[in-house]
Amino acid sequence: MKKILQLFQWSLKVAIFFTLFAFALNNPGDVTVHFFFGTQWTGPIVLMVLGVFTLGLITGVLGMLPKWWRHRKALKNIQDVHAAHQPSSPHAKAPFLAPLSEPPSSAKLYPRPTEPGAPTGAPHGV
Repeated sequence: MKKILQLFQWSLKVAIFFTLFAFALNNPGDVTVHFFFGTQWTGPIVLMVLGVFTLGLITGVLGMLPKWWRHRKALKNIQDVHAAHQPSSPHAKAPFLAPLSEPPSSAKLYPRPTEPGAPTGAPHGV
């Protein structure tokens, strides 16, 4: 399944590349961009589209940076707390979490009968 997804991603990238390449070949003309105070720039439309795409990419990355930094800081705090709970000696075997082999707490409250028909001590209908 993983190979199929990788193949799909690569085929999508190739399709996007060839679409943009065909766009560049079909639009060889120049475009004029008028800025403020009477300034203007004339250049190929492909460079204009590439420039706008790059500006959008930079804006998106800069918009994500604060959240990304907060997530990294939170992850570092979690790792520090986890490291503080680890035993100092490498030979100590104190588990941080309860092992999965223990029975659930309800099994301790209402033990199963050892003989068929023996009372469990649990109220009826529960």
